[in-house]
Amino acid sequence: MSSRSAEQMPVKINVKTDIRKLGSKETFELTAFGRYYIKDSARFLQYDEVMEEGTVKTIIKMSDADGLILRSGAVKMRLPFRMNKKLRGSYETPYGVFEMGTVTKRMVHQYDHESGEGSIDILYDLKMQGSQAGTYHLAITFEEENNEHS
Repeated sequence: MSSRSAEQMPVKINVKTDIRKLGSKETFELTAFGRYYIKDSARFLQYDEVMEEGTVKTIIKMSDADGLILRSGAVKMRLPFRMNKKLRGSYETPYGVFEMGTVTKRMVHQYDHESGEGSIDILYDLKMQGSQAGTYHLAITFEEENNEHS
């Protein structure tokens, strides 16, 4: 089997987000089709999400020490992750830019070349405009799509 490191691989992605805030829990799930690829020492997962406001392009970048979620299109967001560090991100809306902050508690990503399956697991506290927005658990699983007509 050839090394597919630079090549983009079509994948089916499941994104599950649990948000805990003040004793309550909300869960959101999304299934999308996108691409997985490795560039330099970072791994990328890229997909489009169709929302009421329009299409949002999401790129998740993971390296050994850092993570980053970039969203563009109908929603613009930049959310950085580094274990046990407070980092600043942003969320742009038509009404202005909101400052966001993350403190990452867990960040694990893996990919199995044999099965074509991978996962990204990020647990973090989120602040928006300085106020606690909750503890977010992002559990993403993806698998290589076998058919070529995506």
